[in-house]
Amino acid sequence: MVERVAERLARGVRGWMAMGAVVLFALFTAMVLPAQAEAGAFYTVRYAAPDTSVWYFPDDLYAAAEAWGRDGRAAYVHARVTFDVIWPMVYGTLLMTTLAWVWARGTASGSRWRGVALIPVVAVALDYAENICTATVMARYPARTPVLAELAPLFTAGKWLTLSASFMLLGIGVIIALTARWRARRSRPSRSEFG
Repeated sequence: MVERVAERLARGVRGWMAMGAVVLFALFTAMVLPAQAEAGAFYTVRYAAPDTSVWYFPDDLYAAAEAWGRDGRAAYVHARVTFDVIWPMVYGTLLMTTLAWVWARGTASGSRWRGVALIPVVAVALDYAENICTATVMARYPARTPVLAELAPLFTAGKWLTLSASFMLLGIGVIIALTARWRARRSRPSRSEFG
């Protein structure tokens, strides 16, 4: 099933789609991220958001909730249900389309390596799971939210791991695709061979 989806994605993604995802990501990063960072600065200056690090403990979530106060917690929850609904879709689209396009150019049809284009789907799902957990912890504070507070760091670590893997595989895929293109050009007979 995964291989079929990956193969359809590899065949369906066109260069203009991948370029469109790059432009969307660049515009979002340039226009929306700075405003979001500024909006969160009034509470994160007191205590950094734990979910921006690779690993943290449930007590770090509660410490942030205490340090941020009611307004900071409300702003954090608001960001998770507005900005953080769109942001994972933006970076997920970028990674999925570019990975599919690049790996389709560097591998043969039916290659299992084309499945790397689906890794960003996992990253996006983990990001949403993280957001649900952390926003719920913040919204319920000072009440404790035991299960979600323990799951949040796992989702965060998984998100960063899959995102890192996606970007590394994108770089590797670019190298493989360029190598395949170079080899294809070298194997073509030159006009001088035809005399």
